[in-house]
Amino acid sequence: MSTPEAPRTSRAREASGEPEAGGTGEPAGSDEAPSPTHVRPPARLSWQKLTVVPAMLVVILLATWLWFQQADLDAVSENALSNGQVSQALWEHIELTVISTFFVLIIAIPLGILLTRRAFRKATPVAMAFANMGQATLAIGLLALLVIWLGIGRKAALIGMIAYAVLPVLSNTMAGLKANDPTVLEAARGIGMSPTGVLSRVELPLAVPLILAGVRTALVLNVGTATLAVFGGGGGLGVLITAGITNQRMPVLVLGSILTVSLALLMDWLASLAEVLLRPRGLDL
Repeated sequence: MSTPEAPRTSRAREASGEPEAGGTGEPAGSDEAPSPTHVRPPARLSWQKLTVVPAMLVVILLATWLWFQQADLDAVSENALSNGQVSQALWEHIELTVISTFFVLIIAIPLGILLTRRAFRKATPVAMAFANMGQATLAIGLLALLVIWLGIGRKAALIGMIAYAVLPVLSNTMAGLKANDPTVLEAARGIGMSPTGVLSRVELPLAVPLILAGVRTALVLNVGTATLAVFGGGGGLGVLITAGITNQRMPVLVLGSILTVSLALLMDWLASLAEVLLRPRGLDL
């Protein structure tokens, strides 16, 4: 006689993959389905991004001011820092940076768009060669050549700064447009969008992060190269730096250097905020 089969234990059922009594495959007593996990989207602006760099700049400038309060300045140093010369040099430096960056944008971004179009792709090696020449040439040497050609003045300094900073914006614009998914562009054309509409509503928004990264690089480069504008008669904080070096006055040199570094950090911080604020929201998902 065959003996009846003993009921299988829950451990045996678990090992064989059979469901528990009830046939649902869920643990006994679990009448409700588990709630889905909600993923919190990344914050676009954090308090660290908003406060760390400004706080550091405040500390640097406050320490510099306190140091100058107790520094023993001689007549040469006081003459170099008096009569509003520091504020004038700082304002000239900001003007040089903003104007040169503006012209870099209106030159490099449209040129980068054109070079990614089918009709102008053959001109890409020539354009990139000229952009690389501007970046590869020593800034002081380029400025010297422009002064010989155009004479002493702000024009030579601005042209040199523009030539030096075009490459990062141009290359990033082209890289951002070329990195777009071809299937997305084909889908946009498939729904009847014109080439201009595809460019303005699909290609450029997707390329914004890379373009803004290039603009950020160019902005910081221009802050640094603007210190050399003094050798072409362009003014700026380079006036304080060269005065401190030639007269061997450390306070003047330190002040010019600290203001240049602080301005570069401030510009980089503002550009980083622009990267976050102007980034299309759909790219954060």
